[in-house]
Amino acid sequence: MEQKKLLIITYYFPPAGGPGVQRWLKFVKYLPEFGVQPIVYVPENPTYPIVDEGLAGEISDNVIVLKNKIWEPYQLASVFSKNKTKKISSGIFPQKKKQTFLDKTFLWVRGNLFIPDARVFWVKPSVSYLEKYIQENNIDTIVTSGPPHSLHLIGLELQKKLNVKWFADFRDPWTTIGYHKALRLSSYAAKKHKALEHQVLNAADKIIVTSKTTKTEFEAITNKPITVITNGYDVETVEKQTLDTKFTLAHIGSFLSDRNPPFLWEILTELLQEVPEFKSHLEIKLIGAVSQEVLDAIQEHQLKEYLNLLGYVSHKEAVAHQRKSQVLLLIEINSEDTKSIIPGKLFEYMVSNRPIIAIGPQGSDFADIVTQTNTGVFFDYSEKARLKSVILDFFNQFLEGKLQSHGIGLQQYSRKNLTKQLVQLING
Repeated sequence: MEQKKLLIITYYFPPAGGPGVQRWLKFVKYLPEFGVQPIVYVPENPTYPIVDEGLAGEISDNVIVLKNKIWEPYQLASVFSKNKTKKISSGIFPQKKKQTFLDKTFLWVRGNLFIPDARVFWVKPSVSYLEKYIQENNIDTIVTSGPPHSLHLIGLELQKKLNVKWFADFRDPWTTIGYHKALRLSSYAAKKHKALEHQVLNAADKIIVTSKTTKTEFEAITNKPITVITNGYDVETVEKQTLDTKFTLAHIGSFLSDRNPPFLWEILTELLQEVPEFKSHLEIKLIGAVSQEVLDAIQEHQLKEYLNLLGYVSHKEAVAHQRKSQVLLLIEINSEDTKSIIPGKLFEYMVSNRPIIAIGPQGSDFADIVTQTNTGVFFDYSEKARLKSVILDFFNQFLEGKLQSHGIGLQQYSRKNLTKQLVQLING
């Protein structure tokens, strides 16, 4: 029986690193097992803020990869400031009160001149290239994955021209995502974003989202069918890890300015003063891009001597750290806009057998997942006393050599199981 062909239009694919690449890299890995031939369309010369060459080894032998050149203004902007361009490209924005003139200029240009984002110049050449390929190869189903949400505009045009079945996959929301307000949008630009979001949501045949809250938000904009398929974990071939000898609190991934949790640093400072043994055991381990505001807060709370700043590491190394750290930190911005965000690393955290301390706004979608799977404890930003009590409890378990998590019902979040759901949706 001939395999069904699925054209996947995505910006992030190896050698891109970071969380954006994982979702479709893993779907592509398992699609052939369910009778689907994945064809992935990606930029030939992208500006990836993070590169992880090790991920190339995970690309399935069964996948067809199509590449087409892209022009991105980040390539031009990097002439003025390579560091600022890289940070903005990866979603790390300086806090308003600390923005320089150059920061403000970059953000205004990014938000107002490139709508919906800086990859919008890839839309026309991609439509032209893919229109021919789709017709020549008898493809009837396409998926666009955003952000960048300009890729959904490729799907919109291809659907108009060829009447293909189009699934729009939103790894993150569009106009309600946390950093949207940081872009210094004019009223015209804000309306344009809303109009494009409305157009895409009402044109796609089916919409895929990663959280219940995003589904609810989109249901207010469209009557098109919306399915939640979360991110997940994969079976990782990582050697058995020896646990850290220190009481490590590890945050893995981008630690943005707005994620900075002052009450966590206050708690650690208090425990250092109140619990004699805490001083000789504490280590704050940060892996990935960390904003200056977070580093300043750690310095202000006199915690710098306990900081182990490792920077970006490969995905394989990140998984190893997840499994050997004593406690894993999952921190989301304290905002209504971030309730729908379920960080991709959560699912890898859940199968690490290490307890998770999850901090986010009250009513966060990921709070339910952490609680239902018994993989950690969730706190909103008002629960300082409770968080302090749990950290102390974890510390005492660490001293006794008994600290671990006991997850339940994790299989539903395996990448293979999630791919099965995707195939059922595509064939439905």
